[in-house]
Amino acid sequence: MRLRPRLVVLSGPLKDSTIPLPEGEITIGREASNGIAVTDPSVSRKHCRLSCQDGRYRMQDLDSRNGTLVNGSAVEEQWLRHGDVIAAGDSSFLFLEEEELAPIASRVEFEDAQGTAETTVIHPRDVIYLQPDRLSRELPATSRVARNLNALFKISRIVPAIRDLDELQGQLLDLIFEVVPAGRGAILLADKEGQVSSTFARTRQAGQVPLVKVSRTIIHKVLEQGIAILAIDVPGSKDLREVESLAASDVRSLLCVPLTVFQRRVIGCIYLDSDSLSNRLSEEHLQLVTAIAGFSAVALENARRLRWLEEENKRLTIEISQELGLVGDSTRMQEVYQFIKQVGPTNSTVLIEGESGTGKELAAKALYRCSPRASKRFMAINCAAIPDDLLESELFGHEPGAFTGAIGLKKGKLEIADGGVVFLDEIGEMALALQVRLLRVLQEREFERVGGTRSIKVDIRLIAATNCDLDQAVRDGRFREDLYYRLNVLRVKMPALQDRGEDIQMLARHFVQKCARKCNMDPRPISREAMDCLMNYDWPGNVRELENAIEHALLLGDSDMILREDLPESLLERPSAPESTEAKYSLAVKEFKKQLILNAMEQARGNYTEAAHVLGVHPNYLHRLIRQLELKKILKERYPRGPSGPPGEDD
Repeated sequence: MRLRPRLVVLSGPLKDSTIPLPEGEITIGREASNGIAVTDPSVSRKHCRLSCQDGRYRMQDLDSRNGTLVNGSAVEEQWLRHGDVIAAGDSSFLFLEEEELAPIASRVEFEDAQGTAETTVIHPRDVIYLQPDRLSRELPATSRVARNLNALFKISRIVPAIRDLDELQGQLLDLIFEVVPAGRGAILLADKEGQVSSTFARTRQAGQVPLVKVSRTIIHKVLEQGIAILAIDVPGSKDLREVESLAASDVRSLLCVPLTVFQRRVIGCIYLDSDSLSNRLSEEHLQLVTAIAGFSAVALENARRLRWLEEENKRLTIEISQELGLVGDSTRMQEVYQFIKQVGPTNSTVLIEGESGTGKELAAKALYRCSPRASKRFMAINCAAIPDDLLESELFGHEPGAFTGAIGLKKGKLEIADGGVVFLDEIGEMALALQVRLLRVLQEREFERVGGTRSIKVDIRLIAATNCDLDQAVRDGRFREDLYYRLNVLRVKMPALQDRGEDIQMLARHFVQKCARKCNMDPRPISREAMDCLMNYDWPGNVRELENAIEHALLLGDSDMILREDLPESLLERPSAPESTEAKYSLAVKEFKKQLILNAMEQARGNYTEAAHVLGVHPNYLHRLIRQLELKKILKERYPRGPSGPPGEDD
């Protein structure tokens, strides 16, 4: 079994392109000499290499500045599997493999010819095999006719049952070879513009390299005019005998028929040729293959659409999380994605648990977008942010005169969201009196406005979220047990960031891109030292804290990379784990920076401006480095009366 791999670019400058992989090796990098050249400053000149060995592909990082990730984890070298996501800087690639039944990779080459003289041309409507009444009248019941009809019947049963495009094309050509004396065959599928977009080749003799050279002129004529063409004597045709590829292959006869679907739209063609002097392709074969193409075209189009849908589904499965802000490929996040995929299309109530900043509202929006209610409203209400006396009116609305200041009628969020989804965040903070009213909404899907007497029916789906332990709240009497059971129909917990540390690198790069778009600035790569700092931090504020840290670094940093010292000081105050290899590297870099600054200050005799000039940095940046590297005390002791002292505590 042969593999035809490729990379689908999910993000970065080459986004939405598809890159076929060679059987040898190919490199990814910023230089134009790479097989995949990415104009991205976060990608190294020679970033990584993909090489094929015994039919499998291996990824090797080439000592890149920011490292290479496979499924969110930094790796030096790894064998790739179908569906793996490779990240190089801010670009990501989806590695796909397709099974192909042909034992040897097939190729189709085009040759230009000026005409198609001395050929037979027919329209599909004239094909006798597609006209049963005429067939029974005009053709005698010979063995050849019986054989052809049997072949048509066999193909008509087999073809519609095959869903895989490559398997369908291979089976179709093999079945044609049973009744047509062709030595080589190819199926060429065209895009909406009529240009050949995919090819599949087959030879009658197993083990031969399925290289089929076709005339570009013939193919274009069939695709553009929707006619079938037969050349019985290629060497005798003054137009075709000049085509070098046909002469080199010793082609004696050929035919090409259109694949036509509804409304006479041509989606491709079937091409056959023969090098046999005794068994030339004839008009009977042209009639038969045109008939086969007539009822195979829809099956080929359906298989092609199915392949596109499968690939699109894989791509969207990865991209949907990024679009919704749910970024990560860890096991914990895969469980969340699976939950959303299964539960989203239903109308069941969902309870989302998790610490503050873990993305509970993003998960609620993902459930909403995966549901049949996605075209309706999504109404989010934070129960902890609104006082209890106002929350009741906010949820249920009020009638005129219901309370002081209630001048007119006001519809509540539940009523406005009719047909859609209501998301109640921090529901554990809701007062007990309101819990009673919400319980009725869940049970009866009806309520009254504040000060009203008329029941209002609503069709809503409720999604609730909490960062507290509702089980304990029920035991403490702070939350109604009956409401808890109504909410706890389907339950999912958003993992804390420290429980999915393998996602930090992917999240950090995602937030760089997001912040850069929001602030209208260019994204910058994250240095290894800064990434080490991010990886070794506990993140009590979870994903929200990480996003804020990246925005802080991107806006305040003044170099072409995000450096460790650009991060918030709360992250820098935490020492790196001593057993970490990355931590040892960071400590060594930190000590080296300290020594550079001390040497420059000594050379400048305590003058900060001159020291900055020696180091080639801005004086303000030097001041910030001194503060972050905790050198202020040392420099004050060495240069107490220097011409330019260190900045004050409030600088």
